[in-house]
Amino acid sequence: MEASRQDGFKFIIYPNDHNPPHVHIIKAAAEAVIYLGSEDEPPSFRENKSMRPKDALKAFKICCERQKELLDEWRNTHG
Repeated sequence: MEASRQDGFKFIIYPNDHNPPHVHIIKAAAEAVIYLGSEDEPPSFRENKSMRPKDALKAFKICCERQKELLDEWRNTHG
């Protein structure tokens, strides 16, 4: 399930994925995975799968800005 697109990134929350809440971010052929944290905890990097550092940092910043929205999407998808 695609959560959203922004600045050339595709943010995906897969319906059959596992905890903890996280989002897969795709740009071109590269991917990064970011834990979404919680209301009391900020997002954090899980892994970078060949995404340029500049793009990975931009994706992380977007996740921080949209943390609540992405967490809500995770909860809607996973219950």
